[in-house]
Amino acid sequence: MAEVLGLVMGAVSDGAALCLPGNHESNRLKKLKGQKVTVSHGLQESLEPMAAKSPEFQQKVQDFLQSLVNHFVLDDGKLVVAHAGLPETMHGRGSAKVRDFALYGETTGETDEFGLPVRYNWASDYRGQAMVVYGHTPVPQPEWLNHTIDVDTGCVFGGALTALRYPEKTLVEVSAFQTYYDPIPPIGHRSISAPSVQQESEEVLDLDDVTGRRRVATELLGHISILEENSPAALEGLRRFAVDPHWLIYLPPTLSPAATSLLPKTLEHPEQAFAYFQPEGLREVVCEEKHMGSRAMMIVCQHENAAQRRFGVGPGSMGVVYTRSGRPFFEDPKREQELLARVGRALHDSGLYAQLQSDWVLLDSELMPWSLKAQPLIMNQYAAVGRVGAVALAAADNALNQAERRGVEKASDLRANILGRRERLQQFIDVYRRYSWPVDNIEGLRLAPLHLLASEGAVHANQTHGWHLDRIQTHFSSDQSLFQETPQRHWQLDDTASRTDAVQWWEEVTRLGGEGIVVKPLHFLSRNDRGRIIQPAIKVRGRQYLHIIYGPDYSVDANLDRLRHRGLATKQSPAIREFALGVEGLHRFVQHEPSAVYMSVATLFWPWKVSRSTLG
Repeated sequence: MAEVLGLVMGAVSDGAALCLPGNHESNRLKKLKGQKVTVSHGLQESLEPMAAKSPEFQQKVQDFLQSLVNHFVLDDGKLVVAHAGLPETMHGRGSAKVRDFALYGETTGETDEFGLPVRYNWASDYRGQAMVVYGHTPVPQPEWLNHTIDVDTGCVFGGALTALRYPEKTLVEVSAFQTYYDPIPPIGHRSISAPSVQQESEEVLDLDDVTGRRRVATELLGHISILEENSPAALEGLRRFAVDPHWLIYLPPTLSPAATSLLPKTLEHPEQAFAYFQPEGLREVVCEEKHMGSRAMMIVCQHENAAQRRFGVGPGSMGVVYTRSGRPFFEDPKREQELLARVGRALHDSGLYAQLQSDWVLLDSELMPWSLKAQPLIMNQYAAVGRVGAVALAAADNALNQAERRGVEKASDLRANILGRRERLQQFIDVYRRYSWPVDNIEGLRLAPLHLLASEGAVHANQTHGWHLDRIQTHFSSDQSLFQETPQRHWQLDDTASRTDAVQWWEEVTRLGGEGIVVKPLHFLSRNDRGRIIQPAIKVRGRQYLHIIYGPDYSVDANLDRLRHRGLATKQSPAIREFALGVEGLHRFVQHEPSAVYMSVATLFWPWKVSRSTLG
């Protein structure tokens, strides 16, 4: 012990290290000053070697320990270090109460079956912005909880000596050479009466985090305000329909359509998407073919332990698949876990987990066919309209045909109208049929991952769309029967020939039965020349596909004229705010902050919750 003190004192004297006292140092100082000390929990083993040292060395140690502060506030308040941790209200303060908490933590006044004090789980209630690094209570391995981390891995008990690199937030550990003192109780043991200090997530949501009027600070869009009266509806929806909220670390934004085109028989056209992005300062865009499926957020864990440790869910789960509104994608949990296991094998075999140094990933995907999720909608709405329309129009055509033969005035004009409607109805039927094929098991599914959004310690929002698709192609190529590639092309906005080629590609995709394309900035997260974020994507759907959205007769000139007055502000403005909230929530989750679940609740029921945004 004396040798360690000599090493530490020399490093501090040379300016190469900072040092904080712990409870043992506090007792050692009292002993050196001649005060009465209760010798327990291994203190005797560190006091005896000190007693054998010279008076001069003992005085040097006493002066050193006397000079130590109880906690450090570093990096402009972003990092707090204390032996036993420290609540936000005590950061940077000096008092006997602060000192005692920093040295000993906070206890209930009770003792457990081993005679040790039962400690409050202060980290589970921590909501501060500063990262708190502490120790005092040995843990089997360091785990993040609410932006705090305990790095005491019980080296003296034969565990390891662990260090946290800052600001990288990576861990370095060296295993103990031997067991220097037998732990009582074993490392990681918790009394039945005491909550786990390092449990990754709590069993219930903190109501204070999701009720009342909220102003969410986002890096991308300043503050976004959420009305107090909208929380109950959101929470009720979360309770009734959503997946376990521990999984809801991100929800994708609304995909805004392009502005209305004035071309004949055309409501959406690529030129309108280009016309949005070019004034924002973009010179190049990425166009991806739009898949005929349903949006699926997919969290894939390498093993069950990763799901339990990182997301706080129960056993038996390798991840989750949920819709863009946070609802379970599959009604059958068994099918969900089969798909996750298959995706997980592909990621493991391709080395993605090792490459990212992560045991979980978040994928933004399209899962096909659309009928997998929308079969009731197809049968009860689209197919019903198709069947009834076909019967009714066939009867009308037959009656008008007979009337035309008898020379009834205007029968020919009316019949021509009916024939046009029958043609448009058939186009409507052909479109929804393309989205349906029988799926009895996961062998009939097709998965098109679009973004590798996050992994442990990293949010990949700063990458290009090409980066995302290249990695997806690399790591899913081993399972071609499941994986669906996403065709992608790049176009120059200031090049007339390039834009013409882009329009021709859209025409080709939609003529062959495709839904359309999605036009995106080169980077997943892009800002304009003024530093403001811009739409992450704009969809341009084909003329045929829009029959599904607006009905068989939408392309009639009179109907098309009315549709051209549709208001896009209700799509584009929420899309920007949803995007800002989603990315913010994802960053907070990756940084182990407690509000990631709340951020997801905010986006989950957007129409009811978000009232306005204050930009700053």
